[in-house]
Amino acid sequence: MKLSKHEISAISDVQNSVDTRELAIDKVGIKNIRHPVKVRGKDGNVQHTIAMFNMYVQLPKNFKGTHMSRFVEILNTNEQEFSIENFETVIREMTRRLEAPAGHIEMTFPYFIRKKAPVSGVSSLMDYEVTYICELNNGLYDITIKILVPVTSLCPCSKKISSYGAHNQRSHVTVTVGINEFIWVEDIIRIIEQQASSELYGLLKRPDEKYITEYAFDNPKFVEDMVRDVAAQLYNDPRIKSFIVECENFESIHNHSAFAELRSTR
Repeated sequence: MKLSKHEISAISDVQNSVDTRELAIDKVGIKNIRHPVKVRGKDGNVQHTIAMFNMYVQLPKNFKGTHMSRFVEILNTNEQEFSIENFETVIREMTRRLEAPAGHIEMTFPYFIRKKAPVSGVSSLMDYEVTYICELNNGLYDITIKILVPVTSLCPCSKKISSYGAHNQRSHVTVTVGINEFIWVEDIIRIIEQQASSELYGLLKRPDEKYITEYAFDNPKFVEDMVRDVAAQLYNDPRIKSFIVECENFESIHNHSAFAELRSTR
């Protein structure tokens, strides 16, 4: 049965009622909601993907609750391309509609780059986990980019002490950067991959496997080397104002991982 405008206006708005506990809430909202998005890449093409969103606002001490449905409404009215450039528009709309002094949005999605194998040239897609984290606080906007890049690392110690061979493993390098100006996701990924023992590919032929195995053998890296080498490149990039570099090696001869982290702010 359809309600009249009078009946709709008569429904109690409990969230908007006054709270007497005098305690503001830093973050309240929705978490782990999937939504289709379009992301434009450096090559100009648009990728259609599924992102996981966390959306929060700050709740003043005098309000009992926030309007959870409005977060979903905002997502469904913003089915345009999501990019570093237009995220500010989305978060400003969110805080305005929810009458909040501060807001926080995280969008995590798989991002694909087409790569050619180093010898055969065979083409395939490589996926990376990308997160945009944007915040608005009393009108001041800030965005952070977080990227997880899988690479290969080869142990310098194993190479040094062994008569032949050296153990290697897949590693996850995670970089979180605060930016001064626009930067492509592809640029950050390239910085990371160039500092690994070897980058990874979706598809390889036998000549490619031989090349990568030997390339990694000639380029051994500890986790300490990886975070330092990546950090040195990020520190010299004027587009980046702060960063966190993490590296986890999923060790092939141990039942544990090796880990290192390096943080810096200009």
